[in-house]
This record gives sequence, C-alpha cells and structure tokens, in this order.
Amino acid sequence: MEIKDVGMAGTLESSDIMISIEKNEGKGIEIELKSTVESQFGSQIRKVIKETLEKMGVTNVFVRANDKGALDCTIQARVEAAASRATQAGFKPWEVE
Repeated sequence: MEIKDVGMAGTLESSDIMISIEKNEGKGIEIELKSTVESQFGSQIRKVIKETLEKMGVTNVFVRANDKGALDCTIQARVEAAASRATQAGFKPWEVE
C-alpha cells in the first residue's frame, strides 16, 4: 500500500496512543516512540506497530507514536486506522475477501 497523505488516529488520553503515519521514501518502516511506559514496553509497542504495518502491506513509512499506556489491541487498531487514512485505501481487516 502506498502512503498518499498523512494519517492520524488516537488520542493523548490515558490508556490510548496517538499514531501519525507519513511517507518515508525508500527508508522502510521507521518508528519514533514517546511513551510513559517505554522502559518496560517500548520494544513490544514497536513490534506491534511494525507487524501491523507489514500485515497491511505498508512499507516505507515514518510513524510517530505518542503512547499513554495503550494495550496491544488498541495500538493495532490505531495503526490500522492511521494507515488506512494515509493510504486512502479503506483497509478493513474484519472483512472477508
């Protein structure tokens, strides 16, 4: 999937994560993470973001993530929403093809 615009999803409320996705021509997936729990869960947060993007077929993307203690399922949902908005593809993982 090709990134066409900046996509954002999430909030800065407790137990949520704000995700911003934009083009990153030829540089793969880069993640800038700010988190209140980075020392404990930073590697897991990055893993969930990366795996979600790979599952969607999104490459060459720069992700800014501002985490306030979100669970993995919330991180995944926010990444999917932001990527869908950025690609303008309307990705719906719950639909059967």
